[in-house]
Amino acid sequence: MSPRGCVLIAAVCFGTTGTAQALGPDDARAVAVGSGRIALGGALLVAFAWLGARRAAADAQARPVIATGIPWPMLLLAGACVAAYQLCFFAAVQQTGVAVGTVVAIGSGPAFAGALGWIVVREAPGRRWAAATGLACGGVTLLVLGGGSADVAAGGVLLALGAGAGYASYTVIAKQLLRAGHTPERVMAGAFGSGGVLLLPVLAATAGPWLWSLGGIALIVFLGLVPTALAYVLFARGLRELTAGETATLTLAEPLTATALGAIVLGERPGAVAIAGAALVLTGLLALAGGGRRARPVAEPGLAGAGPNARVTPPVPSVEGSP
Repeated sequence: MSPRGCVLIAAVCFGTTGTAQALGPDDARAVAVGSGRIALGGALLVAFAWLGARRAAADAQARPVIATGIPWPMLLLAGACVAAYQLCFFAAVQQTGVAVGTVVAIGSGPAFAGALGWIVVREAPGRRWAAATGLACGGVTLLVLGGGSADVAAGGVLLALGAGAGYASYTVIAKQLLRAGHTPERVMAGAFGSGGVLLLPVLAATAGPWLWSLGGIALIVFLGLVPTALAYVLFARGLRELTAGETATLTLAEPLTATALGAIVLGERPGAVAIAGAALVLTGLLALAGGGRRARPVAEPGLAGAGPNARVTPPVPSVEGSP
């Protein structure tokens, strides 16, 4: 599968979270659902990485699940960014509403990722990325705000920007580790495993009896397996070959998927403005996915800490808090 295909499928998985939550227990709190999703998804990613290492054990050069060369500070920082995204997003939604919080968090993610990728990983974003990102972000705005008016609270907007920055930060950190030769499974296991541990107190403080009901267990298992564990392995496999900015922009297929599932499964009927927004998102994604040339990083003397397999040419949500 192509790198862009991996990221787009990951985004489709991300887009199932809202519909899954709508079909789950009525009394499930969004912050608890998001924390439980990351906690279980992180544990599953660690298990996947461990099983992968077991399968590779016959190879004399196989490394342990957490390779000696992985810088723990970077993994822990990535985990903190995963947790920060969740907490900032839910706080933003509480202060400024679902529509504005979602638009700012999702829309700012690609911009932050492009800027951080340029500064930290030295990946120069191209004109195609800028044009496609502008189209897609404009479409997301119409898609989410097309249903009516929205109140804007400055504090909530700042928190939503913090969520977008957190998403972009763990994307760029993961990119650095992937370029250093570490596997997607290992990198995601470290980031989401540590992020899940950090969110356990939040889950304990916000979960209610719904969590132990059959519907609650099914909801968390689905969210932990499909839009977290499976989706982020695919996300990382695409990120290994693409720039951080392009990867973040491709995940804007998430709200498009969420809108389609809302119409098909939940019987929601988007208005003309929302449909126009969906068309803009799709246009931006097609423009980016159709690019034959991958963006190149700015020339650099080398990547500090890179292993012998380092790559020198490398190639965001609804109220439940995806990506």
